[in-house]
Amino acid sequence: MSPLLPVADALQRVLGSARPPGETRQRPLIDALGAVLAKDVNSPIDVPGDDNSAMDGYALNAEDAGKPLPVSQRIPAGSVGTLLEPGTAARIFTGAAVPPGADAVVMQENCKEHNGVVTISTPVKAGANIRPSGQDITRGAVALTRGRRLRPQDLGLLASIGCDAVEVFRPLRVAVLSTGDELIEPGAGALEPGQLYNSNRYTLAGLIRGLGMEFVDAPVVPDDPQLTGLALQSAAAAADVVITSGGVSVGEEDHVKSQVEKLGQLDLWKLAIKPGKPLAFGSIGQTPFIGLPGNPTSVFVTFSLIARPFLLTLQGVDDVVPLAIPAIADFTVAKPGIRQEYLRVSLEPTERGLMARSFANQSSGVLSSVSYSNALAVIAPGTSVAPGDGVEVLLLDLLS
Repeated sequence: MSPLLPVADALQRVLGSARPPGETRQRPLIDALGAVLAKDVNSPIDVPGDDNSAMDGYALNAEDAGKPLPVSQRIPAGSVGTLLEPGTAARIFTGAAVPPGADAVVMQENCKEHNGVVTISTPVKAGANIRPSGQDITRGAVALTRGRRLRPQDLGLLASIGCDAVEVFRPLRVAVLSTGDELIEPGAGALEPGQLYNSNRYTLAGLIRGLGMEFVDAPVVPDDPQLTGLALQSAAAAADVVITSGGVSVGEEDHVKSQVEKLGQLDLWKLAIKPGKPLAFGSIGQTPFIGLPGNPTSVFVTFSLIARPFLLTLQGVDDVVPLAIPAIADFTVAKPGIRQEYLRVSLEPTERGLMARSFANQSSGVLSSVSYSNALAVIAPGTSVAPGDGVEVLLLDLLS
């Protein structure tokens, strides 16, 4: 029996096989959420373009702060003041350009204006409460780099430099095949004995669309080798990547693995991971293939840890490894395992830090363990855990 491949080694091999992304397109900024930049975006302007006030108050020369100052002008946001007369102050509002001759802004709470004269009740230093030109971004600087998957705040940043469209990589087309005679679609009627509703299709559709990629749907494939092969060929012709759930284990009715080997090649199989040992990776012709296990929790975990980084790399994303954060175990792992385990846990803030509480049933068939948890606790092979021990966790919101 061949040894189980460690998760880190499997991920390295999978990512090492990912080819560079190809086709690009222009996309309006308002519709670019989740898209991946195909080239750097340089700023054509300074942001902000002028020295401006960080708050409502009075603009003045700091050396004049100790004496009553006539208010010589009023500068709302969007207006440009004139040269500040010596020995005067300007009423100014947040975001307004600081007039020439002023080198500080005093917040209005520290000022008192009476009959057009303002007095300052606090010491003032030059530069106080002024946001200098180019503080955020300077003209010619790279605002965002190629390979960045755009988030809402990135769209705002690009808008702030006047960008209304971006060049992005074409979204990947990802075909999903579910296999098994036992599967029926929700809404198709009541379950007969031995049947299951096809939850994996919906989990994978959500995960793929959540990455900004195109979900290419396919009907359930029955447990038949010839039909399985035809379905795989059809999916490979229609998509950039083919993902299956089920059919890659060692059972007599598991035909996906053998058909992939006939149609292309299988590069790895069986990982040292729990849940989700039977995971296959290879190609159907020239189309990359990932065969996920059939159990619903295994589908979520293996997609998040192996398929997701691979798809993002194909899409052109640079940073694809999920961020692990520290937490404190509120559970026990008494018997060290030979596989890296991903326990479904709920994180709760405490005085000691984030406490990870394990979901009661960790079976790979219990999908509620993912729905009702918010993180995966990573338990390395050969490791036991006692309550109070430190563990690393992966936030589910960052994996979906």
